[in-house]
Amino acid sequence: MLPPEIELDAELRKVVTIRACCTLRLFVPIKGRPAPEVKWTREHGESLDRASIESTSSYTLLIVENVNRFDSGKYILTIENSSGSKSAFVNVRVLDTPGAPQDLKIKEVTKSSVTLTWEPPLIDGGSKIKNYIVEKRESTRKAYSTVNANCHKTSWKVDSLQEGCNYYFRVLAENEYGIGLPVETSESVKVSERPLPPGKITLLDVTRNSVSLSWEKPEHDGGSRILGYIVEMQSKGSEKWSTCATVKVTEATITGLIQGEEYTFRVSAQNEKGISDPRQLGIPVVAKDLVIPPAFKLLFTTFSVLAGEDLKVDVPFVGRPKPAVFWHKDNVALKQTTRVNAESSENNTVLTIKEACREDVGSYLVKLTNSAGEATETLNIVVLDKPGPPTGPVKVDEVTADMTGLIENHDYEYRVSAENAAGLSEPSPPSTYYKACDPIYKPGPPNNPKVVDVTRSSVFLSWSKPIYDGGSEIQGYIVEKCDVSDGEWSICTPPTGIKNTHMEVEKLVEKHEYKFRICAVNKAGVGEHADVLDSVIVEEKMEAPDLDLDMELRKIVNVRAGGSLRLFVPIRGRPTPEVKWGKMDGEIREAAIIDTTSSFTSLVLDNVNRFDTGKYTLTLENSSGTKSAFVTVRVLDTPSAPVNLKIREITKDSVSLSWEPPLLDGGAKIKNYIIEKREATRKSYAAVVTNCHKTSWKVDQLQEGCYYFFRISAENEYGIGLPEETSDPIKVAEVPQPPGKITVDDVTRNSVSLSWEKPEHDGGSKIIQYIVEMQAKGSEKWSECARVKTLEAVITNLTQGEEYLFRVMAVNEKGKSDPRALAVPIIAKDLVIEPDVRPAFHSYSIQVGQDLKVEVPIAGRPKPTVTWVKDGQPLRQTTRVNVSDLTDLTILNIKETSKEDGGTYEITVANVVGQKSASVEIITLDKPDPPVGPVKFDEISAESITLSWNPPAYTGGCQITNYVVHKRDTTTTVWETVSATVARTTLKVTKLKTGSEYQFRIFAENRYGQNQRYEFRVIAKNAAGAISKPSDSTGPITARDEVELPRISMDPKYKDTIVVSAGETFRLEADVHGKPLPTIKWYKGDKELEETARYEIKNTDFTVRICASNDEKSICGSWTTEGLGNYQHHKGFYDCLLEPTR
Repeated sequence: MLPPEIELDAELRKVVTIRACCTLRLFVPIKGRPAPEVKWTREHGESLDRASIESTSSYTLLIVENVNRFDSGKYILTIENSSGSKSAFVNVRVLDTPGAPQDLKIKEVTKSSVTLTWEPPLIDGGSKIKNYIVEKRESTRKAYSTVNANCHKTSWKVDSLQEGCNYYFRVLAENEYGIGLPVETSESVKVSERPLPPGKITLLDVTRNSVSLSWEKPEHDGGSRILGYIVEMQSKGSEKWSTCATVKVTEATITGLIQGEEYTFRVSAQNEKGISDPRQLGIPVVAKDLVIPPAFKLLFTTFSVLAGEDLKVDVPFVGRPKPAVFWHKDNVALKQTTRVNAESSENNTVLTIKEACREDVGSYLVKLTNSAGEATETLNIVVLDKPGPPTGPVKVDEVTADMTGLIENHDYEYRVSAENAAGLSEPSPPSTYYKACDPIYKPGPPNNPKVVDVTRSSVFLSWSKPIYDGGSEIQGYIVEKCDVSDGEWSICTPPTGIKNTHMEVEKLVEKHEYKFRICAVNKAGVGEHADVLDSVIVEEKMEAPDLDLDMELRKIVNVRAGGSLRLFVPIRGRPTPEVKWGKMDGEIREAAIIDTTSSFTSLVLDNVNRFDTGKYTLTLENSSGTKSAFVTVRVLDTPSAPVNLKIREITKDSVSLSWEPPLLDGGAKIKNYIIEKREATRKSYAAVVTNCHKTSWKVDQLQEGCYYFFRISAENEYGIGLPEETSDPIKVAEVPQPPGKITVDDVTRNSVSLSWEKPEHDGGSKIIQYIVEMQAKGSEKWSECARVKTLEAVITNLTQGEEYLFRVMAVNEKGKSDPRALAVPIIAKDLVIEPDVRPAFHSYSIQVGQDLKVEVPIAGRPKPTVTWVKDGQPLRQTTRVNVSDLTDLTILNIKETSKEDGGTYEITVANVVGQKSASVEIITLDKPDPPVGPVKFDEISAESITLSWNPPAYTGGCQITNYVVHKRDTTTTVWETVSATVARTTLKVTKLKTGSEYQFRIFAENRYGQNQRYEFRVIAKNAAGAISKPSDSTGPITARDEVELPRISMDPKYKDTIVVSAGETFRLEADVHGKPLPTIKWYKGDKELEETARYEIKNTDFTVRICASNDEKSICGSWTTEGLGNYQHHKGFYDCLLEPTR
């Protein structure tokens, strides 16, 4: 026997630090005899579901892959055997981004800001929190925006918020490994505050018992809708303000005031954030009826209406008491009709006139009269109607052709109507007819006639309009020519002339000399001609192409990105040259607009960008030659993308990049480069460095095994240019470390079975396969003998008796690891190994009705035979319970487990070398059996009794949680719960009625439920209060509806002769059973008894009782009770003896 011991490595006694997403391996050697049971736990009970635990007699290994911040903490190892137990712990710190900050609270809300507070994260990711990032989101949007990315405290005031809007907020912590998980407000926060006080309060009315007030809305509602107003009042001499009205409008009437009492009033506004400061009425108010002389409140005294329309004249007034109203028109009392009538109210009188006419025009007097005085007001009413027609005759002067809407040379007559606000009058009589025309003259000569160009058969002429057009529009021009050789003039245009001020005169004779003249034509005729100054010889002119490049175009043309490029170049040449624009090292964008004439060419390119930079070439060509020039254009823009981005080197936590400068620098020197990275699982890039001054960079602190994209952008004075991105994600990995320990699993005459552990580190990339190599003794050559994807391999075709060395290499996508060699050479021969059986657990718990599968590892060479024994008897195998054996496992299968399957199972393995046994316990979990009787009764009194019983024989595989005790008065069928939480097997039942009979039943309960069987016992109590011994138990009875034969059970005392003193009352009773409920009859001797004054019979569904009160000897003898059912009857017998009175 050896107590358990733990050999904790020195590295494990320190804090084990590991990067997130890596694999945690805790390897701990252990000792102990027998082999100790190993248990790993977390300090605060965290789950170890993700952990892989491997334990042998000499070590235990805990592996957690892809660790994260939540795997930080204390890992406790406990080993135990029959000689004792031992514990140790390992502190693990996962270097990760932080957890979420804690306890985010809204500290303060104003109309434009929200103040937040929070606590640091419980998990800092193994690194000090550098800062916090505060973000906000409007409730109508999905994306958060950053408020502060560098907050160094645990509170922040978020200001510049939109008043009345709802916002969500979240806070994230950042450490050296990045930004952690967010904590978010669970509900949106409305940016608002209490409203300002209401505006000016106005006293509308006062009576002996009421006051009417009105007020203006607050200047500001605090960013939240006003829910209502609270009106308070204070009596004179009191300091207490009491609420007298709560309203949603801006006015209120306060009633129930005391006449003559003086009151002060104030009003507060309320929104969802609270109640504003109050606004007080400037003066106190005395509750009394007002006396006010009548007075008008008119804004106007003159009212106008269109004839035929309705008019309402509203005359407001004041006066207390209400004044009488009188209307007069033209000093006569107004006669009211259905068309003209007046109506009055408390504070106004309204005169209504329907379909007003000229008769309603005049002065109206309104008179008000009350006990305080009288007032009068005069009103003028004007009815607007159309005027009469103007008086004639209509005279017409200064007739021309350009009067609006007239057609020249047409005859017209004219009439006039008057118009006012009411409309048009009837027209005047018409005038005589007049013709619309102007006096006109022939035009002057055209201006500046000249020869523009000459060819071998034509002359191009141009001229301007005459200075004088003769008072009429120029309708055209007539061109004439004269061949100097014959001196005759001929018209070159149609007789009506041409509209243009230029013309090509064609079909001329080459080498002839011509003269030209031009005349203008209007409605009055052909005007005076104008001669071209010199005669023209018709012949072709030849001119080599040429262009006039402006001085600005000879320099570099700079244009800002987004602007427009305009290149205008005058050209010449005869004949007109052909124009071609081009661009060196590229093509001109299709969006370019090129315009060309005989005298100029232009190129316009809108919304230019960096790719429009370059040399633009212009080529002119005609029959006389060619001419070329170029214009250098520089678009001032951000740079284009760097080129030739390459991955130079990859390690398990870094990637080295290199690139070349952009082809287009955007017209400015490249200042620096920006390097960014993005995990393949994310959408956004994070900056690595923003001020790189070389064309290479090593990106480190990368997450091993993760995939990353990288991109590079160049920056000049105009900003950051286009990025160059890696086309495929880069996995941050290297070749793996060598495989772990190699174990020889089996050796035969011609084969070896090997297994090995995974490499401690896979290089950040998944292990693709393993390569097994062997070397025969005496040879220096290693030859490949297997490629596998698992952690084991069988090497066959070995030579019996030959000695071999083996080694294994791990392969990932980055390459092969260094090899791990088996420590000792192997001789190919058959092995003989003693059998062994090692159950993983000593006990198995299973709920009744579920399937159970118990796998027990076995070993031995040759393969051992396996025997299962249950509770000392060979296991009987059925289709429900059976055993199957594999090479290294024996498996017990139990389908639909029953409680009879519980017990101790012994497994024995044996081969030619020896034998070994082990045992496991199977615990079946179910509802418990009923408690075990007999039920004992102790401490009996007139009002209480103590019950005790034994626990169930079968507890259901777990602890009995409680017992439930019911009682039933035998005079009723209803069971009452005495207690449902009895922890022990005894209970004192109190509050019993003296003289009553009771039955009790007891249930056992565990976490799987309550047993469904009960036990009945009967207690008899006589009139003197004496309590009998309990009756015999009926035994366990299952609660179910069924047919049951009638049966009577009596207390054992009734089996003996009952001795009763003369004059005493005696009672016979019994329990009755049967389904359906039996009919009960009592007999004395052979005579059936009926209830009389001497015999009181009380029968219930479950009990029978008879009480006899007599001093006669007739009660002596044999008494019988009979239960009659549908199928059988049952009798109970009592013998009674009368004892003489002493």
